[in-house]
Amino acid sequence: MGWRTTPELWARLRSLAREHRHEPTPQEQKLWTRVRDRQIRDAKFRRQHAIDRFIADFYCREASLVLEVDGPIHQRQQGDDRLRDEFFQMNGLQVLRFTNDEVDRDIQSVIRRIEQALSGSGLE
Repeated sequence: MGWRTTPELWARLRSLAREHRHEPTPQEQKLWTRVRDRQIRDAKFRRQHAIDRFIADFYCREASLVLEVDGPIHQRQQGDDRLRDEFFQMNGLQVLRFTNDEVDRDIQSVIRRIEQALSGSGLE
């Protein structure tokens, strides 16, 4: 990808991403246990990965796929989330969003949607 981040912003994002990796939400941790170590279609996911000026909850480079787990705060920042999604999509990335409730109550459905997205990206 051709995105560029200033060194100053990159330093802040890197620090913030590291902090988020060390303090995931319970739902992020639950999903991470299911996508880490190439468990789904041999896809490698990164956790709290900086992309330009944003930090994606999970990112699979080879599939150009971003996974976002939305907690209650996302109810108040839907406009910001739309801008993030548009940025990602304009840069060739597919975005899948899951609510905390979806991850908690039906992780299998979440995994199936991820598998479908990976299948559509050419990863087998």
